[in-house]
This record gives sequence, C-alpha cells and structure tokens, in this order.
Amino acid sequence: MGMPTILITGAARGIGLAITERLVASGWDVIAGVRDERSADGLKAPHVEPVILDITNPDHVADLDRVLPQRLDAVVNNAGIVVGGPVEALTPDQLRHQLDVNVIGQHAVTRAVLPRLRASQGRIVFVSSISGRVATPMTGAYNASKFALEGMADALRMELAPWQIRVVLIEPGQTDTDIWRDAETTLESTVQDMTPEHSALYARQIDGYRKSIPLSQKVAVPADSVAASIETALRAKRPRARYVVGRANQVQAALVGAMPTSLSDRVIRTVTGVPRRP
Repeated sequence: MGMPTILITGAARGIGLAITERLVASGWDVIAGVRDERSADGLKAPHVEPVILDITNPDHVADLDRVLPQRLDAVVNNAGIVVGGPVEALTPDQLRHQLDVNVIGQHAVTRAVLPRLRASQGRIVFVSSISGRVATPMTGAYNASKFALEGMADALRMELAPWQIRVVLIEPGQTDTDIWRDAETTLESTVQDMTPEHSALYARQIDGYRKSIPLSQKVAVPADSVAASIETALRAKRPRARYVVGRANQVQAALVGAMPTSLSDRVIRTVTGVPRRP
C-alpha cells in the first residue's frame, strides 16, 4: 500500500496549513482544500494537491467525487470562521453564515467523502473548539456553531461505529493564527456593523472584551500544537472521542464542568469584562 491520503479543508493558513505541513513531513499525501487559485498556487508542493473547495459551495462539494483519488484514508474538517458580537446584535444572515460554514459545510464535506472512508475504514476529524463546551460573551454565534458541531460529531461517531470509521473532535482554545492575531481589527469591524442602539447598549461589554484580547493572544498556543493533536488522533489505533489542546484549556474545561453554573458565569463575566450593571 502507498502513502495514506487525507483531505484537509481550510488548508491555506492557520491550523490547516500547519497540519498539511506536519502530515506531509510524516508521510501522507494531502489533498488541500483552499478557496481560491492564489492559495492553491502557494500550496503546490510534493505530496500536496490543492483543490478549490469553498465548503459552502455545493458545486465545489459535488466536484469532490471527481477530484479526489479513489482511496481516501481520512478527512480533517478544519475550515471555519468566527462571527463575533452580542447575540442580540446579530442579524439572522450573520448567524446563518456562521452556521453555514462551521456546521452545514462540515456536514456536506463529510457526507461527500463517506463512501471512500467506508471503503478504507478511514477516519473523520472535526476541528471544534473549547468554545464547543464553554460559552463566552461576545462569541455566541461561534459558540452555537461549535456546540452544534460537537453534537453532530457525537451522533456520527456512534452511527459509523459498525463500519469501524472513527470520528474525533479536536478542541483547541485560543490558537496563534490570523483569527487571534487580527482579533482587535475584527472586533472594530463587528462594532461598525452593529446598530448605534446596540453599540450604546453593549459599549461597556465591548470595551471589556477589547481589554481581554491581549491576554488571549498571550496564552494562544502555536498552530502546530493543534496539528500535533490531530496527527495523534489520526495515528492512534483507538483514538479518543475528544482531544483538548493545551494544558490551560484542559484545566478550564474541567473547572467549568465542575462548577455550579452561577459561579462559572460569574468567573467568565469577570474575565471577559461584562459589567454588573448596564
């Protein structure tokens, strides 16, 4: 048998690029899903085959059957976005876009490749987040998408067990990628999209969140740490259902899970700068 083959979505940067580089170095052939030709040109290398794949584009997803090799050993559903802002300030279209990329698109790709994974007894990896377990102010849309992804993956893991297809969730926290490096710019853009009424109502929360960004950037783990967890999940004979990336995130998940909700709410509100009064 030749080298194992994997499809990675969102492979142009961040975690997707880190896992592409790591797997190529350890003997995989990577089909790298990217959104445009420029990204594809930048990724061309031995054992990397870029394909144009916007996971929200039904034509791109349908074309996977044509562009993928006959054998596929795994898929890493990594492509994702963050839509920020208070839940009240979100428009239905903003929430729909968040779910379309982080849930519907992941489902579409997984569904498209499952016949190949069934034949190879392959593996499905979803890049979720600690935000799929712990909700925080100003990230409600993102939390909704990751909570949904976790539920879908849990069901899929049980449904696919008869075919020996393993389903794994990777749960990073803050990761040193463009999303967190550009967090302040993204926040200002989010605020500009809000109505003046919502901007006024949430001004103190926005300011508190703004002040918490440098700490988040400071504790962010390298993208390669996430890639290392993904490689572990792909290589393990009996992978765990979940891999929480980073010791601080493991502690956070355990603590929040053990605390009464009223206490964990208070801690999270304090850390993210939610005032006691409007």
